[in-house]
Amino acid sequence: MSAIHEVAKRAGVAPITVSRVVNNNGYVSDETRRRVEAAIRELDYIPNALGPSLRFKRTQTLALVLSDITNPFWTTVARGVEDAANLQGYHVIIGNTDESPDKQEDYLLFLMKKQVDGFLIVPASSGSLKMLQKHRVPFVVLDRNIPDEEIDSVRGDSVKGAYELTKHLLGLGHRHLAIVTGRQDQSTAYDRVMGALQAIEVAGLSERPQVYWGEFNQESGYIHTKQLLQAEPRPTAIFAANNFLAIGTMRALREARIRVPKDMSVVAFDDLPAAITIDPFFTVAAQPAYEMGKQATELLLSRLAGEGPKGHQEIVLPVEIIVRKSSGKPARTLSRKAW
Repeated sequence: MSAIHEVAKRAGVAPITVSRVVNNNGYVSDETRRRVEAAIRELDYIPNALGPSLRFKRTQTLALVLSDITNPFWTTVARGVEDAANLQGYHVIIGNTDESPDKQEDYLLFLMKKQVDGFLIVPASSGSLKMLQKHRVPFVVLDRNIPDEEIDSVRGDSVKGAYELTKHLLGLGHRHLAIVTGRQDQSTAYDRVMGALQAIEVAGLSERPQVYWGEFNQESGYIHTKQLLQAEPRPTAIFAANNFLAIGTMRALREARIRVPKDMSVVAFDDLPAAITIDPFFTVAAQPAYEMGKQATELLLSRLAGEGPKGHQEIVLPVEIIVRKSSGKPARTLSRKAW
Protein backbone atom coordinates (compact mmCIF):
# COMPACT_ATOMS: atom_id res chain seq x y z
CA MET A 1 0.00 0.00 0.00
CA SER A 2 1.46 3.37 -0.96
CA ALA A 3 1.92 6.04 1.69
CA ILE A 4 -0.78 8.27 0.22
CA HIS A 5 -3.27 5.42 0.53
CA GLU A 6 -2.25 4.93 4.16
CA VAL A 7 -2.91 8.61 4.86
CA ALA A 8 -6.25 8.41 3.05
CA LYS A 9 -7.29 5.37 5.08
CA ARG A 10 -6.28 7.02 8.37
CA ALA A 11 -8.20 10.20 7.51
CA GLY A 12 -11.20 8.36 6.10
CA VAL A 13 -10.99 10.05 2.68
CA ALA A 14 -10.09 9.20 -0.89
CA PRO A 15 -6.44 9.42 -2.04
CA ILE A 16 -7.37 12.29 -4.39
CA THR A 17 -8.43 14.31 -1.32
CA VAL A 18 -5.03 13.77 0.27
CA SER A 19 -3.45 14.95 -2.97
CA ARG A 20 -5.57 18.10 -2.95
CA VAL A 21 -4.51 18.90 0.62
CA VAL A 22 -0.83 18.27 -0.07
CA ASN A 23 -0.80 20.32 -3.26
CA ASN A 24 -3.29 22.92 -1.98
CA ASN A 25 -5.24 22.43 -5.18
CA GLY A 26 -9.01 22.00 -5.34
CA TYR A 27 -11.74 22.35 -2.75
CA VAL A 28 -11.45 20.52 0.58
CA SER A 29 -13.57 21.40 3.60
CA ASP A 30 -11.78 22.72 6.69
CA GLU A 31 -12.77 19.69 8.75
CA THR A 32 -11.51 17.25 6.11
CA ARG A 33 -8.28 19.22 5.72
CA ARG A 34 -7.68 19.00 9.47
CA ARG A 35 -8.17 15.22 9.43
CA VAL A 36 -5.82 14.79 6.49
CA GLU A 37 -3.15 17.02 8.02
CA ALA A 38 -3.41 15.11 11.30
CA ALA A 39 -2.98 11.81 9.45
CA ILE A 40 0.05 13.19 7.60
CA ARG A 41 1.67 14.14 10.90
CA GLU A 42 0.87 10.83 12.56
CA LEU A 43 2.27 8.79 9.67
CA ASP A 44 5.22 11.12 8.91
CA TYR A 45 4.08 11.12 5.30
CA ILE A 46 6.48 12.91 2.94
CA PRO A 47 4.89 13.74 -0.43
CA ASN A 48 6.89 13.45 -3.63
CA ALA A 49 7.52 17.00 -4.86
CA LEU A 50 8.59 15.80 -8.29
CA GLY A 51 5.28 14.24 -9.28
CA PRO A 52 4.07 10.67 -9.77
CA SER A 53 6.02 10.16 -12.98
CA LEU A 54 9.30 10.12 -11.01
CA ARG A 55 8.08 8.29 -7.94
CA PHE A 56 9.94 5.06 -8.66
CA LYS A 57 12.83 6.49 -10.69
CA ARG A 58 16.26 7.62 -9.63
CA THR A 59 16.93 11.35 -9.71
CA GLN A 60 20.72 10.87 -9.89
CA THR A 61 20.99 13.34 -7.04
CA LEU A 62 22.69 13.03 -3.64
CA ALA A 63 22.29 15.32 -0.63
CA LEU A 64 25.31 16.45 1.36
CA VAL A 65 24.23 17.90 4.71
CA LEU A 66 27.14 19.54 6.53
CA SER A 67 27.58 21.40 9.80
CA ASP A 68 29.48 24.49 8.56
CA ILE A 69 30.35 24.90 4.89
CA THR A 70 32.46 27.99 5.66
CA ASN A 71 35.04 25.75 7.33
CA PRO A 72 37.73 24.79 4.76
CA PHE A 73 37.72 21.25 6.13
CA TRP A 74 34.14 20.80 4.98
CA THR A 75 34.67 22.47 1.61
CA THR A 76 37.43 19.93 0.97
CA VAL A 77 35.13 17.08 2.04
CA ALA A 78 32.46 18.48 -0.29
CA ARG A 79 34.91 18.48 -3.20
CA GLY A 80 35.68 14.82 -2.58
CA VAL A 81 31.95 14.06 -2.52
CA GLU A 82 31.25 15.97 -5.71
CA ASP A 83 34.15 14.45 -7.66
CA ALA A 84 33.18 10.89 -6.69
CA ALA A 85 29.50 11.54 -7.44
CA ASN A 86 30.15 13.17 -10.82
CA LEU A 87 32.24 10.20 -11.94
CA GLN A 88 29.12 8.04 -11.66
CA GLY A 89 26.71 10.55 -13.18
CA TYR A 90 25.31 12.01 -9.95
CA HIS A 91 24.84 15.61 -8.88
CA VAL A 92 25.09 16.90 -5.30
CA ILE A 93 22.85 19.28 -3.35
CA ILE A 94 24.56 20.83 -0.31
CA GLY A 95 22.85 21.97 2.88
CA ASN A 96 24.40 23.73 5.88
CA THR A 97 22.92 23.15 9.36
CA ASP A 98 25.16 25.12 11.76
CA GLU A 99 24.79 22.08 14.06
CA SER A 100 21.10 22.93 14.57
CA PRO A 101 18.82 19.85 14.87
CA ASP A 102 15.80 21.90 13.78
CA LYS A 103 17.56 23.27 10.72
CA GLN A 104 18.79 19.80 9.84
CA GLU A 105 15.29 18.32 10.11
CA ASP A 106 13.99 21.03 7.77
CA TYR A 107 16.67 20.17 5.24
CA LEU A 108 15.97 16.44 5.45
CA LEU A 109 12.23 16.90 4.93
CA PHE A 110 12.79 19.26 2.01
CA LEU A 111 15.34 17.00 0.32
CA MET A 112 13.32 13.84 0.84
CA LYS A 113 10.39 15.57 -0.86
CA LYS A 114 12.74 16.23 -3.77
CA GLN A 115 13.42 12.49 -3.87
CA VAL A 116 17.20 12.61 -3.57
CA ASP A 117 18.60 9.12 -3.91
CA GLY A 118 20.70 9.19 -0.74
CA PHE A 119 22.28 11.34 1.95
CA LEU A 120 25.78 12.05 3.17
CA ILE A 121 25.23 13.64 6.54
CA VAL A 122 27.01 15.13 9.55
CA PRO A 123 24.23 14.50 12.08
CA ALA A 124 23.35 17.36 14.40
CA SER A 125 21.27 14.92 16.45
CA SER A 126 20.33 11.24 16.54
CA GLY A 127 16.78 12.19 15.54
CA SER A 128 17.88 13.03 12.00
CA LEU A 129 19.25 9.52 11.50
CA LYS A 130 16.10 7.94 12.90
CA MET A 131 14.07 9.95 10.37
CA LEU A 132 16.16 8.63 7.47
CA GLN A 133 15.97 5.08 8.80
CA LYS A 134 12.21 5.30 9.20
CA HIS A 135 11.78 6.34 5.59
CA ARG A 136 14.37 3.81 4.39
CA VAL A 137 16.52 6.44 2.74
CA PRO A 138 20.13 5.28 2.15
CA PHE A 139 22.72 7.39 3.96
CA VAL A 140 26.31 7.49 5.15
CA VAL A 141 27.41 9.42 8.24
CA LEU A 142 30.44 11.69 7.96
CA ASP A 143 32.91 12.56 10.72
CA ARG A 144 30.83 11.19 13.60
CA ASN A 145 31.16 8.06 15.71
CA ILE A 146 27.77 6.36 16.07
CA PRO A 147 28.31 3.54 18.59
CA ASP A 148 25.95 0.59 18.94
CA GLU A 149 24.18 1.39 15.66
CA GLU A 150 24.35 -0.50 12.38
CA ILE A 151 25.04 2.60 10.33
CA ASP A 152 27.51 3.21 7.52
CA SER A 153 30.04 5.87 8.49
CA VAL A 154 33.35 7.37 7.41
CA ARG A 155 35.40 9.45 9.84
CA GLY A 156 38.90 10.36 10.90
CA ASP A 157 40.46 8.78 13.95
CA SER A 158 39.69 11.49 16.49
CA VAL A 159 40.88 9.52 19.50
CA LYS A 160 44.23 8.60 17.96
CA GLY A 161 44.82 12.10 16.57
CA ALA A 162 44.11 13.75 19.91
CA TYR A 163 46.28 11.17 21.67
CA GLU A 164 49.25 11.93 19.41
CA LEU A 165 48.84 15.71 19.64
CA THR A 166 48.72 15.53 23.43
CA LYS A 167 51.68 13.15 23.49
CA HIS A 168 53.58 15.72 21.42
CA LEU A 169 52.84 18.45 23.97
CA LEU A 170 53.77 16.23 26.90
CA GLY A 171 57.02 15.34 25.15
CA LEU A 172 57.85 19.05 24.96
CA GLY A 173 57.43 19.26 28.73
CA HIS A 174 53.91 20.70 29.04
CA ARG A 175 51.94 19.66 32.10
CA HIS A 176 49.28 22.39 32.36
CA LEU A 177 47.00 21.84 29.37
CA ALA A 178 43.67 23.26 28.28
CA ILE A 179 41.32 21.75 25.71
CA VAL A 180 38.86 23.91 23.78
CA THR A 181 36.33 21.68 22.06
CA GLY A 182 32.78 21.35 20.75
CA ARG A 183 29.60 20.25 22.51
CA GLN A 184 29.82 17.28 24.83
CA ASP A 185 27.05 15.50 22.89
CA GLN A 186 29.11 15.63 19.67
CA SER A 187 31.16 12.47 19.24
CA THR A 188 34.09 14.28 17.61
CA ALA A 189 34.33 16.73 20.53
CA TYR A 190 34.03 13.95 23.10
CA ASP A 191 36.45 11.56 21.33
CA ARG A 192 39.14 14.22 21.07
CA VAL A 193 38.95 14.91 24.78
CA MET A 194 39.11 11.17 25.47
CA GLY A 195 42.19 10.81 23.27
CA ALA A 196 43.95 13.58 25.17
CA LEU A 197 43.05 12.02 28.52
CA GLN A 198 44.39 8.66 27.35
CA ALA A 199 47.75 10.23 26.51
CA ILE A 200 47.93 11.86 29.95
CA GLU A 201 47.02 8.58 31.66
CA VAL A 202 49.62 6.59 29.69
CA ALA A 203 52.23 9.19 30.65
CA GLY A 204 51.39 8.53 34.31
CA LEU A 205 50.46 12.12 35.06
CA SER A 206 47.92 13.03 37.72
CA GLU A 207 47.04 16.55 36.55
CA ARG A 208 44.04 16.64 34.25
CA PRO A 209 43.56 19.27 31.55
CA GLN A 210 41.04 22.07 31.81
CA VAL A 211 38.26 21.22 29.35
CA TYR A 212 36.07 23.92 27.79
CA TRP A 213 33.00 22.55 25.99
CA GLY A 214 31.38 24.83 23.42
CA GLU A 215 30.84 24.98 19.67
CA PHE A 216 33.14 24.16 16.77
CA ASN A 217 33.48 27.77 15.65
CA GLN A 218 35.84 30.73 15.96
CA GLU A 219 33.75 32.64 18.48
CA SER A 220 33.70 29.71 20.88
CA GLY A 221 37.48 29.40 20.60
CA TYR A 222 37.87 33.10 21.32
CA ILE A 223 35.52 33.16 24.33
CA HIS A 224 36.91 30.04 25.99
CA THR A 225 40.52 31.10 25.47
CA LYS A 226 39.79 34.38 27.26
CA GLN A 227 38.31 32.31 30.08
CA LEU A 228 41.19 29.87 30.37
CA LEU A 229 43.70 32.71 30.54
CA GLN A 230 42.16 33.56 33.92
CA ALA A 231 42.81 30.06 35.27
CA GLU A 232 45.25 29.30 38.10
CA PRO A 233 47.73 27.99 37.15
CA ARG A 234 47.56 29.35 33.64
CA PRO A 235 47.90 26.61 30.99
CA THR A 236 51.12 26.51 28.98
CA ALA A 237 49.47 24.81 26.00
CA ILE A 238 46.05 24.79 24.34
CA PHE A 239 44.61 21.95 22.29
CA ALA A 240 41.93 23.33 19.96
CA ALA A 241 39.67 20.51 18.79
CA ASN A 242 39.25 21.93 15.27
CA ASN A 243 40.78 24.56 13.02
CA PHE A 244 38.12 27.24 13.57
CA LEU A 245 38.50 26.93 17.34
CA ALA A 246 42.26 27.40 16.84
CA ILE A 247 41.70 30.60 14.86
CA GLY A 248 39.50 31.99 17.63
CA THR A 249 42.11 30.94 20.18
CA MET A 250 44.81 32.84 18.32
CA ARG A 251 42.69 35.99 18.23
CA ALA A 252 42.27 35.91 22.00
CA LEU A 253 45.98 35.28 22.57
CA ARG A 254 46.99 38.15 20.32
CA GLU A 255 44.64 40.51 22.13
CA ALA A 256 46.26 39.43 25.41
CA ARG A 257 49.74 39.92 23.85
CA ILE A 258 50.61 36.30 24.49
CA ARG A 259 53.17 35.01 22.02
CA VAL A 260 52.86 31.62 20.32
CA PRO A 261 54.77 29.43 20.97
CA LYS A 262 57.10 31.40 23.28
CA ASP A 263 54.44 32.09 25.92
CA MET A 264 51.78 29.55 24.89
CA SER A 265 51.77 26.52 22.60
CA VAL A 266 48.72 25.84 20.44
CA VAL A 267 47.89 22.62 18.59
CA ALA A 268 44.76 21.84 16.62
CA PHE A 269 42.72 19.16 14.94
CA ASP A 270 42.26 19.66 11.15
CA ASP A 271 44.64 21.46 8.86
CA LEU A 272 44.00 24.48 6.66
CA PRO A 273 44.37 23.93 2.89
CA ALA A 274 47.75 24.89 1.45
CA ALA A 275 45.97 27.06 -1.12
CA ILE A 276 44.88 29.54 1.58
CA THR A 277 47.92 29.42 3.89
CA ILE A 278 51.13 30.91 2.52
CA ASP A 279 53.09 29.94 5.63
CA PRO A 280 51.39 27.08 7.55
CA PHE A 281 51.68 27.75 11.28
CA PHE A 282 49.66 25.32 13.38
CA THR A 283 50.86 21.97 14.64
CA VAL A 284 47.91 19.78 13.65
CA ALA A 285 46.32 16.38 13.44
CA ALA A 286 45.37 16.52 9.76
CA GLN A 287 42.43 14.44 8.59
CA PRO A 288 42.23 13.31 4.95
CA ALA A 289 39.20 15.50 4.22
CA TYR A 290 39.03 14.88 0.48
CA GLU A 291 39.40 11.12 0.96
CA MET A 292 36.67 11.16 3.62
CA GLY A 293 34.20 12.70 1.16
CA LYS A 294 35.28 10.44 -1.67
CA GLN A 295 35.08 7.18 0.29
CA ALA A 296 31.75 8.08 1.87
CA THR A 297 30.26 8.81 -1.57
CA GLU A 298 31.62 5.60 -3.06
CA LEU A 299 30.11 3.64 -0.18
CA LEU A 300 26.72 5.33 -0.60
CA LEU A 301 26.70 4.74 -4.37
CA SER A 302 27.58 1.09 -3.86
CA ARG A 303 24.55 0.78 -1.57
CA LEU A 304 22.32 2.44 -4.16
CA ALA A 305 23.59 -0.03 -6.76
CA GLY A 306 22.83 -2.97 -4.49
CA GLU A 307 26.53 -3.78 -4.25
CA GLY A 308 29.24 -3.37 -1.67
CA PRO A 309 30.03 -5.32 1.49
CA LYS A 310 27.37 -6.94 3.61
CA GLY A 311 26.61 -5.39 6.94
CA HIS A 312 27.26 -1.82 7.99
CA GLN A 313 30.68 -0.31 7.34
CA GLU A 314 32.59 1.85 9.83
CA ILE A 315 35.57 3.32 7.98
CA VAL A 316 38.08 5.07 10.24
CA LEU A 317 40.73 7.01 8.34
CA PRO A 318 44.18 7.67 9.84
CA VAL A 319 45.25 11.20 10.70
CA GLU A 320 48.69 12.72 10.18
CA ILE A 321 50.51 14.68 12.88
CA ILE A 322 52.26 17.69 11.33
CA VAL A 323 54.56 19.59 13.68
CA ARG A 324 54.98 23.27 12.84
CA LYS A 325 55.73 26.58 14.56
CA SER A 326 52.83 26.83 17.00
CA SER A 327 54.16 24.31 19.51
CA GLY A 328 57.32 24.57 21.59
CA LYS A 329 58.71 23.98 25.04
CA PRO A 330 56.69 25.53 27.87
CA ALA A 331 57.47 28.89 29.30
CA ARG A 332 57.70 29.20 33.06
CA THR A 333 54.19 28.72 34.49
CA LEU A 334 52.99 32.08 35.75
CA SER A 335 50.15 32.98 38.03
CA ARG A 336 47.62 35.34 36.48
CA LYS A 337 48.86 38.19 38.70
CA ALA A 338 52.36 37.98 37.23
CA TRP A 339 51.55 38.79 33.62
